[in-house]
Amino acid sequence: MIQRFIELGEGYGDFYELLELAKSNQSRLSQMLLLETNKQGQRCASVAVILHPAAKGGFMPIYYCREGITMPTEKLSKRIQLFEQLAYELNVHIKTLEVRPSIDFPDLDLYTQYLTGILRVNHCLPPLTW
Repeated sequence: MIQRFIELGEGYGDFYELLELAKSNQSRLSQMLLLETNKQGQRCASVAVILHPAAKGGFMPIYYCREGITMPTEKLSKRIQLFEQLAYELNVHIKTLEVRPSIDFPDLDLYTQYLTGILRVNHCLPPLTW
């Protein structure tokens, strides 16, 4: 099984594409994640959708929008509300995790390795099988 992070970007279009990926792959939907962080003194979040491995080839994608959603203190972000609404419609629980910001890592590959470890420890990803 190959588990790979696929970053969509931080913009609104990328976020709506992530929602569409979750809707159109509802039969493969494994997890929906909200990864909260503190980036340079600002609370922000990443959203992610994990799909079950493909029947042939065993590819398991983790689509995510990295740290593009600011988390205001007084009310919930509209994008977070849309993400929660979709989870409700698809009958999926959103798992919320506190993670380090990507700027703490010199390379994006190191950050995704860190996230992989966090997701495995929290049982969001199954162990690799050979």
